[in-house]
Amino acid sequence: MTTIACFHAHHSNIKLIEQALASYSVELVHYVDPGLDRLKHDEDFNSTLVREKVNQTLQWMSRCHADAILVTCTLFAAVLEQMQPLPIPVTGIDDSLLAMISRHPKQYLLAFTNPATVEPTMDRYREYLDRHGAEEDKPELESVLLPGLFDMVMRGDQDGYLAALEEALHQLALERKDTCLVAAQLSMAPAAEQASLSAGVTIYTPLSALGPTLEREIGIKPLNFGGMKS
Repeated sequence: MTTIACFHAHHSNIKLIEQALASYSVELVHYVDPGLDRLKHDEDFNSTLVREKVNQTLQWMSRCHADAILVTCTLFAAVLEQMQPLPIPVTGIDDSLLAMISRHPKQYLLAFTNPATVEPTMDRYREYLDRHGAEEDKPELESVLLPGLFDMVMRGDQDGYLAALEEALHQLALERKDTCLVAAQLSMAPAAEQASLSAGVTIYTPLSALGPTLEREIGIKPLNFGGMKS
């Protein structure tokens, strides 16, 4: 069984990852640190602070008897390319989205609720596509912030957040049928799934291809491949 250490910015993401990987033979060990999100409005908050904190935590997690690390926070994942090398594989929650976008060059609208994640995530996506995309046929990326919602998560109003977000994504999907809509943060995935059904369109999320991505990158096995999950 593969042991994956999961690095979250909020405890609500634990359930989402456990559900997404329930059909795999994996042990999930969760590390939660909401500190950076609580500091994001400080005047001296910057990418260096994020990079130093994420690097420190990942170095610690890599020594705690895991086979791989999954970083589920989009803000944390945005600095992974700047990290010091680790002895075990590290996957960002949006790696599968990046790979999908690079393979299918279309017009993408990335929706966010956390304002601190927008700029670093868009920078990461554009840098990735510059490295991996074809010069003559690159995807077009646009971002939109759905304001006032993420504070609900940080206050613990998960139900209110998901209800308001589902309505916002539903409306956005109907207004922007010319684009591929992406709910860019893990916390948005349940609302995106419901909005996809109600609007009759596909809204991509970090969970859309997470299992297959981890199968390729770290070799996790479905339960029917390796036996019962203990």
